[in-house]
Amino acid sequence: MDHGIVTFLTDYGIAPVRLGRAVEERGFGSLFLTEHTHIPASRRTPYPVGAAEPQPLPRHYSHTFDPFTALAAIAAGTERIGLGTAVSLVSQHHPITLAKQAASVDVLSGGRFELGAGPGWNAEEMANHGVDPARPLARMLEHIAAVRTMWTEDEPEFHGEFVDFDPIWSWPKPARPLPVLIGGVGVKVLDRVLSHGDGWLPLPLYPIDFLRTRITELRERAGRHVPVTLYGADPEKLAGYAEAGVDRVLFELEDHEDPADALRQLDRLAELAS
Repeated sequence: MDHGIVTFLTDYGIAPVRLGRAVEERGFGSLFLTEHTHIPASRRTPYPVGAAEPQPLPRHYSHTFDPFTALAAIAAGTERIGLGTAVSLVSQHHPITLAKQAASVDVLSGGRFELGAGPGWNAEEMANHGVDPARPLARMLEHIAAVRTMWTEDEPEFHGEFVDFDPIWSWPKPARPLPVLIGGVGVKVLDRVLSHGDGWLPLPLYPIDFLRTRITELRERAGRHVPVTLYGADPEKLAGYAEAGVDRVLFELEDHEDPADALRQLDRLAELAS
């Protein structure tokens, strides 16, 4: 089972290239970044979503770097680690732009990029992008389909409910078939993985026995081994995750203003995972 890092990379914390090199030097296999283009100041959507008593929103949500820009910089400063989003809020991107951004990072990194995709949770953030908060999943899936068309065809066109364009030219294409990881833990998430994804990116919200059941169901329905990456893994439960069929765990690097604190946490995580 591979071990990676996921973090909210911010303008006040450790610098992107320094973090990427530190992750690589400590033997981790990958580095994934989160995404929020902005946080609406109204704060009407509660955090966590659905909580009876919403908590204050952590500062890092409104200070994240654009993940594609940061990952391109990290790619230039590293050689081995995989790079990805966990998750990109795909429905809030224009798909023509997103296809170029993701393919560019993949080519510049030598084929090390993976697109983790999710619908998001902040209704006001979606609305500011012109996304109907009642239908982010439908838009996300159509955007993924449109992006794949642009990645794989020399003269793609797409005509859907949310995306509509006649034949276009758009390069670069990804360095290899670029994996899309579908985030989520809902009842129908496996349907989305099977219809639009190359892998599953769940949160550690299930008991391990139920996680094993869902992974088994996913692979039986697919008739193949579908990779599973677990976001925010507990280092004390690695044996259970491996037995459940998880292929890769992402340890969450906490929000640190002092880069030295971030490096110390990386050291602790590397020791726990060894």
